[in-house]
Amino acid sequence: MSQSSTVLTSKGFERSSHIKSGFWLVAIGAALWGADPLFRIILLKSFTSAQIVLIEHILLFIALAPILWKHREELKAIRIRQTAAILFVSWGGSALASVIFTMALSNGDLNAVLLLQKLQPLVAIILARIILKEMLPRHFGILIVIALSGTYLLTFGWSLPFGHVHDFVHVGSLMALGAAALWGGSTVMGSYLLRSMKYETVTSLRFMVALPLLIVLTSVEHAPWNMPAGIWASSAVVVNLLLQALLPGLLSLLLYYKGLSTTKASYATMAELSFPMVGVVINWIAFHQMVTIAQLTGFMLIWITLFIISRQQKNNKLISFSYFRIFAKSSLT
Repeated sequence: MSQSSTVLTSKGFERSSHIKSGFWLVAIGAALWGADPLFRIILLKSFTSAQIVLIEHILLFIALAPILWKHREELKAIRIRQTAAILFVSWGGSALASVIFTMALSNGDLNAVLLLQKLQPLVAIILARIILKEMLPRHFGILIVIALSGTYLLTFGWSLPFGHVHDFVHVGSLMALGAAALWGGSTVMGSYLLRSMKYETVTSLRFMVALPLLIVLTSVEHAPWNMPAGIWASSAVVVNLLLQALLPGLLSLLLYYKGLSTTKASYATMAELSFPMVGVVINWIAFHQMVTIAQLTGFMLIWITLFIISRQQKNNKLISFSYFRIFAKSSLT
């Protein structure tokens, strides 16, 4: 084998390793979202959900402003399509989806809303095929069904999620579908942006662009800003705000977008199913909610699916590289 083909081989295996690790970075980033309740419970005693999200975005923008300034040259290359994608990710995925989903929980059957929200991966896969022209591997449809079944078991166990079909035909159900569409679309738009921008820039813009909308939403609430009395109580609120901003906020999205930069959106949306799994574990450890056999079964189904998808993505890239290596070697000889 010539020196050139050897270099191509090493680069190919390095690329396949980045692709595999990218998938798991998305899964780890999404898993960190499951830690959100640990901090939000204390904060909800003093602030509304919109106020918490606004404070979180302000803290994260301050933390990421130097990075955005460092990569300011990328902002000059932003065109209309990138602007639309940034607005979708920040306004849709970061702000509106959370508000709509919260409204859905208070305007419909809880189980029906939770089940409909699990359609998010299907939305992302369809949009990735249409917008990004992503080709799906064989048996991907079966894997989706297995993963969604695991998510169903995590949420509902062996029982039916609703008592009557009319529970689905409700305003809350439509809102849940809207939230699923926004979150699924946000994954696809984030993947689109990462084709021309660094993941640090996309993360920074997500928080910065969402600020004006969050300020408007918070102002419309007309809710008072309440800080608890006492040094210890107020210190606990400040510490929880910082931890929520840094862990489920900053760290999770940096890992998520770094992984998404080397992962197809259709694969990434399946990796995001690590979020409900971590939520179940945290509920068990922190809030003493027992894990059932059905939930353990769902947990295993999702992790098995994620492992298979990770292997498939790596193998598909290795096959593609093998054809390229053969072609390159034949051209060099």
